[in-house]
Amino acid sequence: MLLALEQAKLAEQIDEVPIGCVIVCDGQVIGRGHNRRIVDSDPTAHAEMIAIRQAAAARGDWRLEDCELFVTLEPCPMCTGAAVLARIRRIVFGPTDPKAGACGTLMNLAADPRLNHRIEVTGGVLGDQCRLVLQSFFRRQRQMGKNG
Repeated sequence: MLLALEQAKLAEQIDEVPIGCVIVCDGQVIGRGHNRRIVDSDPTAHAEMIAIRQAAAARGDWRLEDCELFVTLEPCPMCTGAAVLARIRRIVFGPTDPKAGACGTLMNLAADPRLNHRIEVTGGVLGDQCRLVLQSFFRRQRQMGKNG
């Protein structure tokens, strides 16, 4: 999760919402990402999506069954859906996201029995530290008159 926090700080440096993600397989990081929606003008450029694409490219396979995804905020429906499609084994996240969390807070796509794959989920890992990075970013955005 500390590596995911490093990715979040990279997002913050380019004035993106500071969310970071790493994907680990067999103890090795094979995918990294941080939010790039504004920089790339791409609504799908979430940290998780970037990391999943990178991990699949590194493996030469879209199936990431033995991989774990670490992210600094509970994934949204798009990112959780992508993790399900990639067959990610486990998602580990920081704080919950009451506005868009799809791993148990707003909905639970990770465990939906109607889907063909379910993901083990562990939430709250370094939750306070991850939350502080986000809160500080949005506080600064408000002080500058930005919506964030």
